This record gives sequence, structure tokens and C-alpha cells, in this order.
Amino acid sequence: MTPQPYRIHVPDDAIADLRERLARTRWPGEIADSGWGFGTNLAYLRELCDYWRDGFDWRAQEARLNTMPQFTIDMDGYELHYVHQQGVGPDPLPLLFSHGWPGSIFEASKIIGPLTDPAAHGGDPADAFTLVAPSLPGYGFSQVPTTPGFGGVNHTTDLWADLMARLGYDRYGAQGGDWGAGVSARIAHRHAGQVVGAHLNMVAVTPPPGERDPRSPAEEAYLAGARAWDRAEAGYQRIQGTKPQTLAYGLTDSPAGLAGWIVEKWRSWSDCHGDIETRFSKDEILTNISIYWFTGTINTSMHRYYAGMHDAESNLNERIETPLGFAIFPAEIAAARPPRSWVERGCNVARWTEFDRGGHFASLEEPELLVQDVRDFFRPLR
Repeated sequence: MTPQPYRIHVPDDAIADLRERLARTRWPGEIADSGWGFGTNLAYLRELCDYWRDGFDWRAQEARLNTMPQFTIDMDGYELHYVHQQGVGPDPLPLLFSHGWPGSIFEASKIIGPLTDPAAHGGDPADAFTLVAPSLPGYGFSQVPTTPGFGGVNHTTDLWADLMARLGYDRYGAQGGDWGAGVSARIAHRHAGQVVGAHLNMVAVTPPPGERDPRSPAEEAYLAGARAWDRAEAGYQRIQGTKPQTLAYGLTDSPAGLAGWIVEKWRSWSDCHGDIETRFSKDEILTNISIYWFTGTINTSMHRYYAGMHDAESNLNERIETPLGFAIFPAEIAAARPPRSWVERGCNVARWTEFDRGGHFASLEEPELLVQDVRDFFRPLR
């Protein structure tokens, strides 16, 4: 049960195998002048994969990841990986950070320093947090689960609460986006006695069924936009939520296929105005993709969607009374940008901040904005 220090180290032969596979990629054709309209653009993906093969230095990125203190712990037979950075300040507040899909623990890399040691980054040491950032079950360096339903939102929520208890934290905050937002909201509800508040950079709260009518014009417009986004953009949810194993064969065997699947989401969901590298460098894109590749976890990362579509308990139909803070970024997916009035029907909105830039991957796109909003939200809750 004792945490064990962990360092990422990918074997040399795995890196060589990746490069050989990239060199043997069998490329499809493409509709002329289609850009990204049919999916990931062929020219860009070839450029990205060429760099992955010949220019990307995994060892350098591995070393950067290893600057985050990492551990594994046996959680009743399940080996969980997590980052645990002690805060530097008079009374650091423990903060449980949860990443999403198609992300990884890499999402913590730009915010861990400012959150844990604010004085070293121009902030007030009284705002210090002690950061605990686990890899979601079946993602990255956490153990690959083989049990159906393992790693669903409710299961992950209780696993996180158990982890924090084992680390000696009986009072803490939560933060996250994407699946991490859902987990953070849920832990604020299921473990309200320990969680002082949850800060979300994606809205993962809906009103309980009896609180959804009548609807204002702004709420009707939001719901119409969410339905339109669902028709145009949510195909990945359907296949990942129904037949993830079928998809996993191609994505696990082909690095180009994996890169094409993930990079399209990073471009579509970020505030890049069509040019992904205005937000993320190739090294950043490929560090995240490489974590999926080297750990072989794209398959199990998708199981969370399957659990969500097949587990009725994944829907939270009760109001959340624990204080919640929301950081609203303009390029967030349409289905996750409701008006404040809609969100207030389902939870205690203690803070609502609308930014003029940024998208779905806030901790990587706009780390300074996110960190400041997290500090401001938790300051009165400490």
C-alpha cells in the first residue's frame, strides 16, 4: 500500500519500433482541396509523422515529464500512477487534478509549477496547492484494466477519494476539464464532506430532470447548438462508446492512425483558428500521442465512453451543493458551453469566468489564465 517512486522510461527497442512503423506507413488518398473537412488533413499528418520519425526527441520529452514527481500505489490490486508535488507556502491546499481524453498526465506539466510554488512564478505563497494528479484508469502509466466498467465516472470518483485518503488528505479541492471535469464535479457531490470545492474548465453539469423547464431563449439556443455539434462532431463518441475494440486494432497497430485520430481533436477543440501549431508545438502534440503509443492505452482510454453509454449510474440527476467554479473558454466545444442560468439549475455556482481566448485544453493552451482562476476560486474556500 506504500507509494512507490516512478520514473518513465521507454525501452530503446520500443522507440526503434515506432520509427520503423512510421517509415512503413501506408497512406490513403484524399479528396482534392478538402483541407480538414473530411477529417485529419493528409499533408499535415504526413508532416507530423515525418517529424515524429526523424526529428522528435522522446528522451528529451521523457526527461521533462520526469521533472514531475511521480508514484504508483497499489489500490486493492490496481496499480495507480499519479503525480504528487508538495506545495511551497504557509498552508498549501491539496488539489486533485484530473485530465481528460484525448489527453494525459502531460496536461499537468505547465500548471504544476505555478500552482505548487506561486511565489516562484510571481504569485502569493498563500495561494499554494499541493498537487495530486493521477493518470485516469486505463490511460498512460496507470494499470490497464480488464474488468468491464472499471474506470467509469463513479468508479474513478471513488478511486480518487480513496487515493486522497491514503495520502492523508481529508480536506481538498478538485480541478479538471473534459472527463476530468466530470470526475471533479462528481467527487464534489459524492464526497462533499472532504471536497471544499471543484473548479471546472469544461461544464460537466446539467440540471436534474425536473429542473430543465421552462427554458429561456438563451438556453434553447444553447441546446440547439449542442444538438448541431453532436450531429457534426460527435461521431467519435458513438464508435468509442459502442465498438471501441474494433477501432483499437488500427490505432494500436499504426502510429500514423493513432496520430490522425488524436490530432484532429486537438485542432478542432483548441482556439487555433484552424492552425494547430499556433497553440501547440509538434513536440507537445507528439509527447501526448507518444504516451498513448508507448503504453498501448488508446483502447482502454476509450472504455470510459463505453461505460458512459452503458451505465445508467453515470448520469448525475441530483443538484451539487458543493461550491463549483467554472472557467469558460470561447473555443470550448459547443456542447459544453451552456449559459450560466442553465448550469445554476444543477449546482452551486460560486464563480463563473468567461475568457476571450482559449479552448478545450486550457492547462496547455492558457495555463496562466487557468492558474489565476483556480487561485481566485479557492482563495475564500481555504
